[in-house]
Amino acid sequence: MNIRHNLAELQKEHVVLELECIDRMYLNAYVPQLTSEGGIAAFCRGYLGHRFASTRQAVARTRAFVKSIETFIQREGLELVRFQKGQRKDDVLQRKLRTFKSDEGVIFVGVAQEKVRVPRTTRKRLESGGTIPWIIYSTALVNVYYFYCRDRDFGPFFLKFCSYFPYAAKLCLNGHEYLMCQLAQRGIAFQAMDNGLLSCADLPAAQRLSDGLSETKIEAFFRKWLARLPHPYSPQDRRAGYRYALSVLQAEFSLTQVWDRAVHGRCFFEEVIRENMVLRRFQWNWIERSVELTGPYGNTGRDISSIAGTG
Repeated sequence: MNIRHNLAELQKEHVVLELECIDRMYLNAYVPQLTSEGGIAAFCRGYLGHRFASTRQAVARTRAFVKSIETFIQREGLELVRFQKGQRKDDVLQRKLRTFKSDEGVIFVGVAQEKVRVPRTTRKRLESGGTIPWIIYSTALVNVYYFYCRDRDFGPFFLKFCSYFPYAAKLCLNGHEYLMCQLAQRGIAFQAMDNGLLSCADLPAAQRLSDGLSETKIEAFFRKWLARLPHPYSPQDRRAGYRYALSVLQAEFSLTQVWDRAVHGRCFFEEVIRENMVLRRFQWNWIERSVELTGPYGNTGRDISSIAGTG
């Protein structure tokens, strides 16, 4: 079968579902005052009241945080999974999800050693000849704890904490999972793919729900789970301003298009390739013509590939 349409015609006539949605979002959770050497020093001296700033002053706090994680695992009857080097964490999650029946809760906790940017203490030499403790940033291999959970509004996600002061964290969620939870709560029928929708009984409603995933909802979702999971900062710390904030580390956006027939999807990709080849030939013709017109005596004799940047 030979079907020839331009790209606009193919999409207009043969796409039966089109949905724009946030896909995966990876967010930093950090304490703004503790992202610099000066901030760490102010925490140790101004807030904790020490004469000199040293990361050793956070050792007891770190031990208490790790102990609270261990106590939480025991109290909730959870499994602690020690991830191996090269192991795909998402594969472990998918296996656990098959037997996790609750619509909300912690599925399991994982721990892995990862290289993390952390503050450490060195010695700074003074003009008088003596030395004092001094805060610098470097990288270290430390334990990172992953809390894999399911939320009734957002679906599966994970929140991971570095076990080393100042306990930087990362939140990973999926906009398609959020959308499917919202559709299910409203009784709107849909057929899911591995990551997205194949069909939906009310596509305009699905698009509105997808567009409604806002900063405010993500913030409320994050705070909800901070209150449920072991937390490295006490209420007193948070009242003093030492509380987590979120920033976007990585955001992926998707445009899902479902075609009425597979052949039309293949035609779409073939047309994309063909149009790019035509554009490429036009580029080369333009470059070739530019070379011929360069210099006082016409063709300069320069290698076209070097001008095109292809080597």
